[in-house]
Amino acid sequence: MVNTVLGAIDPSQMGVTLPHEHIFANMMREQRIGGLLNDYELMVSEVRAFKDIGGSTIWDLTPTELTYGAAPDPGGRFTKGHRADLADGSRSANHILSVMALSRETGVNIVAGTGHYRDPFLDKEWFDQHSVAEIAELMVREIEDGIAGTEARAGIIGEIGSNNWYISSAEERSFRAAAKAQQASGLALSTHANRWPVGIDQLDLLEECGVDPRRVIVGHCDNTNLLDYHLALARRGTYVQFDNLFFKTSYDLEKRVGFVVNLIRAGFIDQILLSHDTCKRNHLRVEGGNGYCGIHYVFRPALQEAGVSKEEVDHIMTDNPRRALVPA
Repeated sequence: MVNTVLGAIDPSQMGVTLPHEHIFANMMREQRIGGLLNDYELMVSEVRAFKDIGGSTIWDLTPTELTYGAAPDPGGRFTKGHRADLADGSRSANHILSVMALSRETGVNIVAGTGHYRDPFLDKEWFDQHSVAEIAELMVREIEDGIAGTEARAGIIGEIGSNNWYISSAEERSFRAAAKAQQASGLALSTHANRWPVGIDQLDLLEECGVDPRRVIVGHCDNTNLLDYHLALARRGTYVQFDNLFFKTSYDLEKRVGFVVNLIRAGFIDQILLSHDTCKRNHLRVEGGNGYCGIHYVFRPALQEAGVSKEEVDHIMTDNPRRALVPA
C-alpha cells in the first residue's frame, strides 16, 4: 500500500504521477521575490488543472524547513504552526492539514515526504543537539503514526539535500538519519542533488549506511549537464529524476529531451522519473509558468517528436513512480 495524506491506497490507484513537487512552500530565505506558496485557493486551482488533464498523484516533497509560514490556514480552521515545531522534527501541523484539505478538495492523491532539507535552511544547533538515531526516530514516527499529530502518514523520505558539490556535516547527519529511517520503513528515499554531480556522493553515503540503491531517487539530475553522470547513477540501480521541467528556452527543452532519450537508448527506461519541482510563484500557470501541467503540454509532445512512443512515456509517468514507491 501507498501512504497518502488521506490514508493508504493501492499502488494501482496512483495513475499519472508527479514524483517531485511542492504544494505549500516557503523558499524566501533564498527567493525573496516569489519564494512563498501559501495561497490556498490558488494552489487548489493549480492542482485541479493537473487533475483535469488526467493527473492522479503528486508527491509533495516539502521538507520540514520549507513549511514554516507556508500554510494558508483557510478560514482559521487549523492549528497554529511555528518555528518551535522543529523540536519534534515535523512539518508544522497547519501545513500538513492544509495539504490534506487540498487533497480532499481536488481529488488528487498527495504523498507527503518526511525529513530535512539542506544548507543554509538547516538549523545547525538543532542538528548538533540530536543524534542520528533521534532524528531517524522522528522520521519513522511520521511514517508510522502521522505527521505533527495528524493522521497523515508520510509515504516517502525526502527530499533530503546537499547544497553544494559536497555533503556538509549537518547534511551528512541528515542523510544518515534518512538512511536509518529508510532501513526501518522500507520506503523510497528521494534526494536533492542540484547543479553538481553530488548524487554520486549521496549514493555512496546511503549505500554505506545499508540502503539499497534501487530504493533511492536522485533528484534534479537535469540541472547537471553530464550524460555520464546520469548513466553512472542508472548503472547503480537508482532512479534518475529529471524534475526541473519548466522551460524558459527551447534549449532547456531540447537538452532535457536529450537526457531522457539518452537513458532510454542505454536501456534504463525503468529508472527515469519526470516532474516539475514547482516551488515558486513564477512556476505557476497564473504567473505564466507551467505549474503541474508542463510535462503534459510541452515535454510529453517533445519526447514523442524525438521518437519516444506514447507507451514509453506512459510507462515513465505511471509505472515507474508506482514501482519506485512499491517495488514489484
